Amino acid sequence: MDSWVRVLILLGCLFPVLVQCRVRHYKFNVVMKNTTRLCSTKSIVTVNGKFPGPTIYAREDDTVLIKVVNHVKYNVSIHWHGIRQLRTGWADGPAYITQCPIQPGQSYVYNFTITGQRGTLLWHAHILWLRATLHGALVILPKLGVPYPFPKPNHERVIILGEWWKSDTEAVINEALKSGLAPNVSDAHTINGHPGPVPNCSSTDGFILDVEPGKTYLLRLINAALNEELFFKIAGHRMTIVEVDATYVKPFKTDTIVIAPGQTTNAILTTDRAVGKYMVAASPFMDTPVVAVDNLTATATLHYSGTLSSSLTTFTRPPAQNATPVANNFTNSLRSLNSNKYPAKVPQKVDHSLFFTVGLGINPCPTCKATNGSRVVAAVNNVTFVMPTIALLQAHFFNIKGVFTTDFPGNPPFAFNYTGSPPANLGTTNGTKLYRLPYNATVQVVLQDTGIIAPENHPIHLHGFNFFVVGRGLGNFNPKTDPKTFNLVDPVERNTIGVPSGGWVAIRFLADNPGVWFMHCHLEVHTTWGLKMAFLVDNGKGPNEVLLPPPKDLPKC
Repeated sequence: MDSWVRVLILLGCLFPVLVQCRVRHYKFNVVMKNTTRLCSTKSIVTVNGKFPGPTIYAREDDTVLIKVVNHVKYNVSIHWHGIRQLRTGWADGPAYITQCPIQPGQSYVYNFTITGQRGTLLWHAHILWLRATLHGALVILPKLGVPYPFPKPNHERVIILGEWWKSDTEAVINEALKSGLAPNVSDAHTINGHPGPVPNCSSTDGFILDVEPGKTYLLRLINAALNEELFFKIAGHRMTIVEVDATYVKPFKTDTIVIAPGQTTNAILTTDRAVGKYMVAASPFMDTPVVAVDNLTATATLHYSGTLSSSLTTFTRPPAQNATPVANNFTNSLRSLNSNKYPAKVPQKVDHSLFFTVGLGINPCPTCKATNGSRVVAAVNNVTFVMPTIALLQAHFFNIKGVFTTDFPGNPPFAFNYTGSPPANLGTTNGTKLYRLPYNATVQVVLQDTGIIAPENHPIHLHGFNFFVVGRGLGNFNPKTDPKTFNLVDPVERNTIGVPSGGWVAIRFLADNPGVWFMHCHLEVHTTWGLKMAFLVDNGKGPNEVLLPPPKDLPKC
C-alpha cells in the first residue's frame, strides 16, 4: 500500500469524528480436534478448536487482519467468501490461484479492507476438502449510525448448515480419485455443527435455538456444506427474506428457504406462535434422480422461553428432495432492493459477451480399475482446469512465463443440444487457461448446464466480484429471444448462483477489480474434477485501479 494511503487511513482512525474506521485483529490457530458426531469420534481440522469456527465481526470500511497459523499436517489456505478484495487479491485465499498455501508450521496474515459491503458472508478453507470442518461466519455490520433498510430486529443469530462424514473427508475424496468414481455422500447434514437426535445414540442432541416470545430475530443463514443444496424450514413459522449474499433484497415472506453451498440468506423470524418447541429442518434439494445425495434431514429445535420440558415438539415435513417448484418459487422471488441508498447498478451494455457450458465428462484413467480405465471429470467450455504449482496471481504479477495461458474460450468448442442427447465424444481438454479482461469492462456470462452424464444444478461462485442475475431458464439458452426477457432493473445481486439442472443462468458484472479471480462450482466434488476457471483483470490507469504488491509474508510454494 502506498505510504500516503497508510497515512490517510491512520489519520482517519485517529480522528473518528471525521472518518469511522477500525482495524480488527483475529488469530486463527488451525489445529486438530477430536470431535464426536453420530456416536463416532474422529479428529477434524478446526480453527481454535471450534466447529463450526469462530465468527468474524466487522463493520463496513473496517480493515481486518487475520493471522492464520498452521499447526496441522495439511497445507492450508482460507477464503473470505464474498469479500470483494478490491486491489488486495493476495488476501482472497484460494490455494494456487492467489497464493501458495500456508505450509505446516507456517503463518500468514490476511489483510483486507471491507469496502461498500455489509451483511452475512462466510470464511472457509480453500484447499483439498478441508472446508468440510474449516469454516465459519463473517458478519459485516453497517457503518455506525447507518440503519438496516428494514425494522431493526431485537436479536441476531448465526445458523450454519453443513455436512458430516464419519470417515476422514480427505480419505473419501482420495479414494474416489483413485477409483474414478464419485465420492461417498456424507453421513449427515448439520445445523451449527449438530445433526440432531440419532436413534440409539444418546450423546447426540441437536442444536437449540433459544428465543423469547414476541420478539424478532435476524437469522444469518449460511450453507457451508461441501456438495449439497439444502432446504431450510422452521415448523409453524414463516420468515421474511431481507438479504442474500450480503446484498439487500425486496422483502418477501416464505416458509422454505433454498440455499446452495457458498450462499447466505438473512431472514427475519417473528416469534409470534404459542410458547413451545418447534422443529428446525435442513434437508437436501436435488432434482436429478441419478445423482446420489445424503437424504437425511438435520434437525434443531426452536425453543421458546417458558416452555415446559414435557412439551412435545411441533414437527414440519421437509420438501421432497426433488421439489423444484419450491426451489424456483424462492429463487424467482429474489429482487435487488434497488432503493436510492442501495441502487442496483446493472451494466446496461456489454463489452464481453461469454457463453460457458458447465458440466461433466469422461476422460481416460489407466489406473482407474473400478471404471475400466476412465474417470469422471468436469469442465467449463470443455476445458478441465489444471491447478498450477505456483499461484496464478504471483505468475501474473511477476510475469512468470509458462504457468498459464490467456486463451480460455469465450464459447464452447462446438455447439450441440446441451440439455439433450450428449455428443459421441465425452472427453474434455486439460489446461490452465484464463480469460483476460481489461479494467472496467462490462461482462455478461451465460452459464449453460449440460446433460453429459446427467444434468445437475451447479452453484457457481465468482471471486472478487458481485454480479447481477439478469436471466435464467430451462433448456438451451436462445441468444435471440432469451435476452428480451432479461431483468435489467432490479435483478438480484449475488456472488454465488445456481445454474438450474438442464437450464441456464445469465449474469453481468463490472470488471473493476484488478487481479486473478477464480470462478468455480461450489460443489466441492465438481471443483475437484475440474469445473473451474479464472479471469485475469488488467490494471486500470489510475492510482486506485492497480493491484497492490504482495505482502512480505506471502506464503511460498
